[in-house]
Amino acid sequence: MSPFHLTRTLPEDATGAALRADVLNGLTRTPKTLPPKWFYDALGSALFDRITELPEYYPTRAEREILLGRAAEIAAASGARTLVELGSGSSDKTRHLLDAMPGLHAYVPVDVSESALRQAGEALVAERPGLEVHALIADFTAGIRLPETPGPRLVAFLGGTIGNLVPEERAAFLTSVRALLAPGDALLLGTDLVKDEGVLVAAYDDAAGVTAAFNKNVLSVMNRELGADFDPGAFDHVAVWDAEREWIEMRLRSRTAQTVKVPALDLAVDFAAGEELRTEVSAKFRREGVKAELATAGLNLTHWWTDAEGRFALSLSVAG
Repeated sequence: MSPFHLTRTLPEDATGAALRADVLNGLTRTPKTLPPKWFYDALGSALFDRITELPEYYPTRAEREILLGRAAEIAAASGARTLVELGSGSSDKTRHLLDAMPGLHAYVPVDVSESALRQAGEALVAERPGLEVHALIADFTAGIRLPETPGPRLVAFLGGTIGNLVPEERAAFLTSVRALLAPGDALLLGTDLVKDEGVLVAAYDDAAGVTAAFNKNVLSVMNRELGADFDPGAFDHVAVWDAEREWIEMRLRSRTAQTVKVPALDLAVDFAAGEELRTEVSAKFRREGVKAELATAGLNLTHWWTDAEGRFALSLSVAG
């Protein structure tokens, strides 16, 4: 039997249907919003890869520092024979964990992108004879069903991506993860930590303008997929820190009063001059807050690791 398995749990047009629903809902409400997952077409993914290399953008480097330094401790604490990764993408960071888990039997990457899963999965089985890769084409925010693989299982959600969910969404997500865990299983969670406002804003508004291009790319996605006529040059990239909610918001601010047509939705959207479309929330966390949110979902925080500067954290929690 091949060590690489690919299972589709999303209908073929699920992505298109979700985009249409999100754009219709987000552009007809006040204030206007879009979920950040629509940044990540091929160009958006390439731009985000550039962002992770920018001097201002610390989270990727900080998380990698923890993974490189603590992977053996994570592996020992979890005792995992199966690693499940939600939103796995290229699985690049995962290799640090895989290298530290000699007893690992199976890797289950979960992503909406079939091409990313196939490319990463086939590379991993070529590199690691004996490792079974059970890739799932699925939307982890909508609940998933894991394949039959040996326990204990370690479910990893890295990159601080949980910060893109607002509190109600985080609570639902963590509850759904808890439902996946059997006794002895664990969750490895990456969270960006609260820090100086200047450092945070710079990470989302770099001097080279790469994040601005990344943010505006969502307009190009709507133009291509929905026939919309957004002019990216008619919007400015904005990044602001909300001190009360302790999150960064990325927005697109209309330079003028304008009307945008979205033919696929039979929709005309009016923007006032200066009106903003929120494209991302990126929440930042404190240890006590992470512990409380996990506990509410039935998860007990047992380990907490940060990088040397205390910018980012990986936590391990088990079913309560």
